[in-house]
Amino acid sequence: VMSITTHTELKTAVKNWLNRGTELDSYLDDLVLFGEKRIYRKLRVRAMETALSVTISSGVAAIPSDYVELKYAYLSTTPVTKLNMKEAGWIIEAYPTRSADGLPKFFAQDGSNFIFGPYPDSGYTLSGTYYKRLDPLASTTNAIFTTHPDLYLFAALAESAIFLKASDQRLAVWEARFNDVLGQVQGEYNKGRLSGGALQMVPA
Repeated sequence: VMSITTHTELKTAVKNWLNRGTELDSYLDDLVLFGEKRIYRKLRVRAMETALSVTISSGVAAIPSDYVELKYAYLSTTPVTKLNMKEAGWIIEAYPTRSADGLPKFFAQDGSNFIFGPYPDSGYTLSGTYYKRLDPLASTTNAIFTTHPDLYLFAALAESAIFLKASDQRLAVWEARFNDVLGQVQGEYNKGRLSGGALQMVPA
């Protein structure tokens, strides 16, 4: 079994597993990239987490450019203010006054910004944690790839369905293996996140 520690080695492994000579060489970069996108659409692990800290200006907070999904958010007040996420339409309907109106309790994603209800009466700081979009392996490696190269291999192989015939029995195996490894990786994170004792209800 060859080592898979770099983008180049991953492409070589994909080529070897496909066993199609050189006909797909020009598509290997695409298969790996499509595999990465497949992974990041589904996976939510610590290596994708990053701190959220955005100042509210003119009633909105800009969503980071690498934002994929929110984990949690709050306002950095004393004490901190918990925020509940809603749909943008709900915010506008429930809080039609779109000028300084009070301390926000709710927020929503609206285009490239977060909006709030009530409309913020000050330039609060929106803090928390979100899942970020990782840079492509073609430019840099990451902790997920270093620890789980098999996830990327089977993701890229599953994406080869674009080129292979539907009758190729390997596709079903690769797809199943991708989903199995993905579940294991997500499960490891979930188990670690919840370790340290039984969950307890905390009063709001």
